[in-house]
Amino acid sequence: MALKIKNIIPVTGDIITPEMLDYIRKYLSPDTELSTSQIKVGTPSIECAYDEVLCSPDILRLCKEAEEEGCDAIFINCYGDPAVRAAREYVNIPVFGGFEPSMFLCMGLADKIAIVTMMKNVIPLAESNVAKEHFDGRICCVRAIDIPVEELSQHDRVVDALVRESLEAIRVDGAQAISLGCTAMVGVAEDVRDALKKNGYEIPVIEAAQAAVMLLEVEARMHLLQSRITYMRPPEK
Repeated sequence: MALKIKNIIPVTGDIITPEMLDYIRKYLSPDTELSTSQIKVGTPSIECAYDEVLCSPDILRLCKEAEEEGCDAIFINCYGDPAVRAAREYVNIPVFGGFEPSMFLCMGLADKIAIVTMMKNVIPLAESNVAKEHFDGRICCVRAIDIPVEELSQHDRVVDALVRESLEAIRVDGAQAISLGCTAMVGVAEDVRDALKKNGYEIPVIEAAQAAVMLLEVEARMHLLQSRITYMRPPEK
């Protein structure tokens, strides 16, 4: 069964490249279509709660459009999961951001997980999601590489910073798996994993966007939908 997944870019910044899209869909089935839409109203990046609130209305607009287009699932392309819970109430197809799928994969592979994100001001957002999803006992730390979204295309610089913080997470915080805490960190997971192995640590390094679209493909193929007890439809007003 051919599936259609909508990839929603929840920021207004010019961050999407063909290479990024190829990387995201690397493990999808050949007949699964990944189409992309980007919000028109919001902020260039989501690096704090303020940004998230400003971007959310247009994210929800695109979610409804995706459902009306006949898409089978929606990926809100951000590790912070902006508007994800609201979207699950609003549409009748599966919705994921980057955070939960990455966590689910990590938790099947290790007991203690480190999140390594971009900027320090994103740390409270990540910690809030950890608490909200009751993952507190499994997340041993949230660290930042201090590189903004707009500069994540600097591959070598990003890899070096991720390796540095990941090694600290392993040695200081006891991390046994790494979740890359930004869906714009594409094309780096393999290099980080190889560098950690060279330092004597053979552990998983999970890229969130790939994890999200793969899990959405599974849910769509299994005809699964969010619980309407957990995610009740918005009342008519």
